[in-house]
Amino acid sequence: MNKLEKTFPKGFLWGGAVAANQVEGAYNQDGKGLSTADVSPNGIMHPFDESMKDLNLYHDAIDFYHRYKEDIALFAEMGFKCFRLSISWPRIFPNGDDAEPNEAGLAFYEKVFDELHKHGIEPVVTISHYEMPLALVKNYGGWRNRKLVDLYETYAKTLFTRFKDKVKYWMTFNEINVVLHAPFTGGGLVFEEGDDEKSIQYQAAHHQFVASALAVKAGHEIIPDAKIGCMIAAMTTYPYSSRPEDMFAAIEQDRKTLFFSDVQARGYYPGYMKRYFLENDINIEFQEGDEDILRNHTVDYIGFSYYMSFVTSTDPEILGQVTGGNLFEGVKNPYLEASDWGWQIDPKGLRTTLNQLYDRYQKPLFIVENGLGAVDQVEEDGSIQDDYRIDYLRSHLLEAREAIADGVDLIGYTSWGPIDLVSASTAEMKKRYGFIYVDRDNEGNGTLDRKKKKSFDWYKQVIATNGEHLDY
Repeated sequence: MNKLEKTFPKGFLWGGAVAANQVEGAYNQDGKGLSTADVSPNGIMHPFDESMKDLNLYHDAIDFYHRYKEDIALFAEMGFKCFRLSISWPRIFPNGDDAEPNEAGLAFYEKVFDELHKHGIEPVVTISHYEMPLALVKNYGGWRNRKLVDLYETYAKTLFTRFKDKVKYWMTFNEINVVLHAPFTGGGLVFEEGDDEKSIQYQAAHHQFVASALAVKAGHEIIPDAKIGCMIAAMTTYPYSSRPEDMFAAIEQDRKTLFFSDVQARGYYPGYMKRYFLENDINIEFQEGDEDILRNHTVDYIGFSYYMSFVTSTDPEILGQVTGGNLFEGVKNPYLEASDWGWQIDPKGLRTTLNQLYDRYQKPLFIVENGLGAVDQVEEDGSIQDDYRIDYLRSHLLEAREAIADGVDLIGYTSWGPIDLVSASTAEMKKRYGFIYVDRDNEGNGTLDRKKKKSFDWYKQVIATNGEHLDY
């Protein structure tokens, strides 16, 4: 038997990931319409505020809109092979249902893609990432309305047609399962008293499934060599004890996430969800042809975020011991440490998640978000010694390498927030993820100057050696 090789494959896509609303700024420039993020000044866990009286860091973000060349040059210096970014839907269709796209918006992204290619960096584009035209919420009720399927399809086709020679990797929705956990952010859903919220959320998810499948269809037709994936917020759930009831509770918890990748990767609604809908009096309205659309246009790969694992229990007393996380919460795991924001750090859980997803789908996987939000200190000499971030990323990459040795087909890794950006969950700047520091604080003060952290050179080494040298 040959010696076991623990290496990242040749051509592995190393890079970083951002979202338009968290980095671009210029929220009201060049014809862009208001987005749901533009009226969410306190982050996605809070109700939106159309008056926007509170400070909204999303409005200016880190000004990537005007500084993208400087930032891409820094990514190139690190050796990025790819860069995951999203396109702002209201920058292309300000109201979502406009007769023609906004040329200034299309031209901006064309310049960004050209700049990436100039540096040999492959764009990986998310079509809808935690924002949508606010007008679609006001006029249609967000994704609860079937009309959005057609509007999204038009939007996707517009992008594919314009950028067919510049972008080969696409994802349809960011963390699509978040519609259950942050319905305004994930689906533009605003509830009124008496609404059957759970039914509306799952109906909105169905509309997104159909829209995603139609985007896969259009993408393959317009860009025959394109790879179009889904994207879920993934985490492994452990049973708190070895009680059989706890074990099945963990399975059920995982299924709340896996349902979203099941439909997009397998092309049909799984039996366990049909039972859930029956037992909870949830009736999903299918239009004629929906089943064929889902079945015939499954995704090419599964993209996912991984920040933490969770624990669940059937013991009410244990269930009271909750810990926070990326829009989710679970029972505190006594064996794990946590970040400053309570996100439990579990590198081994990434290997488990990779194996779980690959065993389930046998499709290529792409880790498109993984990172540590932390408070960084600028030292007197100007340096930022973020060893804690290096430790976090290194430990997760070691487990990703183990998963590859297990036989998992992993095509890439984009760390979340390679440059500091506005946090989605809390809408603050002090929760930093980047290899690059941005001089801006929670009050919106600062020069926006960029500064390399210690992790910058570490990640540069990781990429240069294709993940062979992870130490520092």
